[in-house]
Order: sequence, then C-alpha cells, then structure tokens
Amino acid sequence: MLKEVVISIVCGAVVLTVGILIGHYGITKSSSSAPSWVDDVVQDVDEGLIEMFLSEVDNIQIQENLKELTKVPHMATTAGDEQTVQLMLKRWQDPKTGLDQAWREEYKVYLSFPDPKNPNKVTVVSATDTVLHTAREREKNYTSDQVDPDVVQPYAAYSPAGHPKGRLVYANQGKPSDYQRLNQTVDLRGTIAITRYGGTGRADKAINAAPYGVLGVLVYTDPLDINDGLMSDANETYPHSWYLPPSGVERGSFNTHYGDLLTPYLAAKEETYRIPAEDITGLPPIPIQPIGFEDAYILICELGGEAAPDDWQGAFNCTYNFGGPGFKDTSVFNNSDVKLDIFNFEEEKNSSNVMGVIRGSVEPDRYVIYGNHRDSWVHGAIDPSSGTSVMLELTRVLGTMVKEGKWRPRRSIIFGSWGAEEFGLIGSAEYTEQYFTKLSERTVAYINVDIAVFANATLRASGMPSVQNVIFEAAKQVNAPGLDSTSVYDNWIKYFNRTSPSHGLIPSVGYLTGAGSDYAAFVHYLGITSMDISYTYDRSKTNARIYPAYHTAYDTFDYSSKFIDPGFVSHQAIARTAGNVLIRLADSLVLPLNCSDYAESLEEYLNTAVTLYQQQLQAQAISMEPLKRAVASFRTAATHLDQTILASDLANETPLKIRRLNDQLMLLDRAFLNPLAFPDKYAFRHVIWASSSAGKPTFPGLADAYAKAESSGLSSDWDKVHYHLSVLSQAIEGAAEMLVDVI
Repeated sequence: MLKEVVISIVCGAVVLTVGILIGHYGITKSSSSAPSWVDDVVQDVDEGLIEMFLSEVDNIQIQENLKELTKVPHMATTAGDEQTVQLMLKRWQDPKTGLDQAWREEYKVYLSFPDPKNPNKVTVVSATDTVLHTAREREKNYTSDQVDPDVVQPYAAYSPAGHPKGRLVYANQGKPSDYQRLNQTVDLRGTIAITRYGGTGRADKAINAAPYGVLGVLVYTDPLDINDGLMSDANETYPHSWYLPPSGVERGSFNTHYGDLLTPYLAAKEETYRIPAEDITGLPPIPIQPIGFEDAYILICELGGEAAPDDWQGAFNCTYNFGGPGFKDTSVFNNSDVKLDIFNFEEEKNSSNVMGVIRGSVEPDRYVIYGNHRDSWVHGAIDPSSGTSVMLELTRVLGTMVKEGKWRPRRSIIFGSWGAEEFGLIGSAEYTEQYFTKLSERTVAYINVDIAVFANATLRASGMPSVQNVIFEAAKQVNAPGLDSTSVYDNWIKYFNRTSPSHGLIPSVGYLTGAGSDYAAFVHYLGITSMDISYTYDRSKTNARIYPAYHTAYDTFDYSSKFIDPGFVSHQAIARTAGNVLIRLADSLVLPLNCSDYAESLEEYLNTAVTLYQQQLQAQAISMEPLKRAVASFRTAATHLDQTILASDLANETPLKIRRLNDQLMLLDRAFLNPLAFPDKYAFRHVIWASSSAGKPTFPGLADAYAKAESSGLSSDWDKVHYHLSVLSQAIEGAAEMLVDVI
C-alpha cells in the first residue's frame, strides 16, 4: 500500500514537472512567434533610411528630367501636354524604379485659347483708322525655343473676345483705389486703360475698370517691378542675364475662381451637370490683353494729362502721366485711339491628372499626398517643370527602394501630377471634388512643390503652423548647395527669420492664405494640413516680384541651366528636403505635427486683432472676449496634447491609442472649416487661412468684415463683423475640443 502511494506521488510529481516545462516552453515559444505585424505597428521613422534616401538623390538625374520635360511647349490639353502625360506614366510604371500603381484621371474642362488663325492685336489708330503702331504679337527669338510653332501667342485666358477702341489712360496696377484716383482727374468712360502687373489679381484689373466705363485693358510687366529697372537686351536682359527681355510677355489665367468654371463643387466628368457659360462669375467683363514692356514704353511715354503720383512711376525714362485721356498734343499719336482686337474662344477639352501610389504597410488608409502641376504656358522650365523634375527624381529613388524590398512606408503615399493648373488650379481642384469624402477622412497632409527653384539662394516654405517643425528637422539634415558645412536650415535662417516666443530665432514659415498653387483646394476646401516648398532668391539683391521669365517664352532649359540653378544643386536640395519631409510624414509612429506652434500663430493673429479692432468694436458693443477665451482654450488643449505625446512610451502603447493621437493631429485643420463663412469666396471654407483683401496679418474674415464696416458705417456691416467673430470663436473652440482627451 505504501509502495503504491510513493509511486503515485512520484508519478504525480513527474507529470507536474513535465506540465510546468511544457507550459513554460510553450508560452516562450508562443510569445517568440508573435505575428510579424506587431513589429511593424510600433516601427518609427528610420533615420538610416532617410540618410540612404538623401545620398541617392542625384542632381544630374534632375537636370536630365528637366531637359526631357522642356523639349516642347506643353500647355494644358495640347500634344506637348500629352507627351508629358506619357512620360509620367512610363516613369511611374517602370518595373525597376516605378511606383506600385500609376494611372491617368481625365476631366472635361472649360478652357480659353487665342485663335491661331486670328491673332490678337493691339494697335494705335488715327481718326481715319490708319494704323500708327502695332504691338508685337510674338516674343523676340533668341534661341530655337522661341521659334517653336507651338509657342502660344501671349494672351489673357478667359478674356472675352471683342474690339474695343478708345483713348488711352494709365491706371497703375488696376486696383480699386487706382481707378478711383484716376477717375478724379480723367473721365474714364470709353477709354482703354494700361496697367502693370502686381498689386491685385490679373482679372481684377479688368473687373475693377468696367464700372467706370473703361472698354478694354492692357497689362504689362514694368522693368521696375521685375528687372530692377534694366531694359536693354543688348547687354542687360536675357540672353545675357536672368532679366526679362523687352518683348517678354507674362501670360496667365484671368479668372478669380479655382477649379473648372462650369462644374462648381462637382468633378468635371463627361456626364457632369454644367452651368450655362453665361452664369460663370469672376471673369473679366471687358477685353484684356498682355503686352511687353517695349510696347508699353512707347504707349506710356506718349500719354498726355497730369503726371501720375510718385508711387505710380516706373522704370521708363519718362514721366508716367494719367492720359488726357489720350496722348500728348505733341505726340505722333495725338488724337489717336488704342484698339484691341481680341479673338479668344472657350472650349471644353479633356485634361489629365497622372496619379501614382506607394501603398502603406501598416496604415494604407492614411494618405500623404505629394503634388506638382505638369502643364505650362510655354516650355515652363521653372514653372512648373522644376517641380516635376524634382518629383520624378524623388519617385525614382523611393520607387527603387520599394522595388528592391528595402522600404515600404507605414502610410500610403499618393503622387499627383496635376493637369490644367495654369488655367485655375483645375486638375487638383477636380481631384478634391471627385474624392471629397475619402480625402477628407484619410489624408494626413499635402506637400506642394510647384516651382521647385525660383533661384539658388535659400529655402522658402509656407504652410500650416503645425508643419513648421518637420520642415525644420528635414532642412537641418540637408546640406545647403555650394556652402560647405552649412545646412539648408542654417542658410535659410540668414535670409528669412523671426523671433518665436517659444523657440527664439527661427526661419520664417509663411502661411497659405491665397490660391497661388495646387495647395488651394487641399487647404481651403478640404482643410488638409499642407505646405509649399521651394528655393528662392536673395531679396536684398533684387526687387523682382518673381523670377523675370515667369510665364514667358524665355522660361526654358537654357534659361534655367544658365541663370537659375547651374548644376541643378538647388533642385537637388529641394528634392532632399521635400523628400525628407515626405518620409517623416509617411513613416513616423506619431505624426510630426506640432499643435503648440499652431497655438502661437493663433495668439499672434489675436494680438493683432485686439490692437487693430478692439477699441472700435467696444464702441459698437461687440465683445472680443469669446475670441480671447477660444484662443486660450486652444493653447491649453495643445499643451495638454503635446505633454500626452511626450509622456507616452510610444513603442509600448496600444496601436489604438497611437491611431487616436494621430487622428487628433490629422483632423485638426478640418475643425476650422465653415462652409457658410465666406459666401462670396468660392471654395474658401478655412476660417483661419482664407484669402483677405484687407492686407492685415490677422484672421481674414474678421479683417475684411471690419474694413467694410469701418468704410460704410452701416449697422448691417457691423453685424457681419460680429458674425465673423462668432464664426472664429466657435471654430477655434471646436478645434481645441479636437485636441483634448476623446470623450
């Protein structure tokens, strides 16, 4: 009996021991064979991979890209444009260096063209209709590029056709205040106005003129504004330097809305409903035509009447007069009119976006979008092909890394080569309209690199305040071109800087307050965190408002390679910087977006608003206290979220917590959208960054409403000021609620 008991005990002990051992090794084995996705979920951005990316970006590849892209003019929907479509598809579908997928997305869009059989003309005609002077119809040839038969005649897209004739007057920049001032001296009814670029939008120069009875408008680029006063192509301008030759003409789209004009808020597909063309708003009501400054010189220096104010004078070696209206009594043009013969026509044509994607490994339903438009007015070496050549190099390097199995981003990356941007940001706008819900719900950020290189001095960046830090971090890792041991960041801070209450002296990052490029629909319509990055010139050395060959037949590979970026090392720096930002947004475990920087910008806007408006608003019994409380709430919430992120052991947090934090960061800018805030501004819904005509560095809706109320004194206009204060306060409070702990 005892023996049996002992045997039972021993056997039990053996079984127990075996069980413990099995359990121990079974648990160990089980834990060691965790699913492979567990490591992927907690993976943060790989700094070694970024270094590899930076080393692979090749300036010579970018140069060759640009040479290929600028072989022929590629205005939207032309044969040259189709060549660039095919080039993008070929590169992005390459089995060794391409993306996961690439395709074209077509839209049927409403465009405006000059009639090649009836070129637009500007003439000076006598009382007997004798032609005394004819403005140059095409720019002067300096290289074979200008001889290309596909170079489009300079024209104002969306100008109506017509044949106005009248006495000439000079209206400075064509701003409302300019016409108001001119009308105090000259009867503008039945006149033709000549204006210079700058000061207001292209279309506004005609829109502002029409109420005064002006029949037609000319627009030119004054050498004072673009050439630092230089005018001679014998030794001063291109082909001897980067300055605009006398015959150079800036083309452009003369409309005030972005996106396809016949399909507002709808993607312009074949079967989409279209409004009648006569219902389009925001177009010039009278004919308008751009000319070169060689012809503007002849016209302006012959004008009679009183001398224009000092701040209306330009670079010509004559006094800029208002016009009598018309020319001086002593002029060979005395008693003569200026006549515009404009034969523009409108047409619906198919335009393509080329889209490409690298699918994300962990969060494929979260998108980082990188875009650049493809179409140009002529060869477009700088605008936009500097950006396209950079994007092609960036996708070559990233695509190769994916194809070779060295990398796959955490989040999906979408590349967009937008079509018909020059006619009003059409390709990108139609894309956001077609995929409105998906993009609103899933897009982390949009990176825009349109003109990658204006010149070769320094970085320039604009964006929502939350992207400031990730741009800084990327810029610190890239060497400034031509400067040993100097980063892009350290070079940048020398040219553009500000003192931040939180960070001290830092580079200045601008705001995306207008609709100057393809970021517009992402910022203003969808409320997606966005940025625009480029290299630019030293503004202490030139007063040029933009690179001088902008939108002319001289924006060529020859011009770019000789005068903008010899060696293409600034292009390389932009590719490295923008690509670094892209990888960080796509790969970081927690999105590198800083809400406290956003709070700082809101506080700056608030301080300006209080200084400018509080006293007068109190007199109208309108309180700014709700706005002050809202900004304070945002600061508190932003600080709390930052502290939550810093205090978290991110690698050991649950994936759902990381996702929650990222959603709060991703959706922040959506909280600032109000579709009713700007009924007079098409597709502007972001109450912090909408465009403004008031010219004040503060909240745009409030600034515009206040300016109007102060001017009119009407109680109804002061009510609108109160309304915008409420819109602002509640939007900022709502954004603050996005940042606090989720309920």
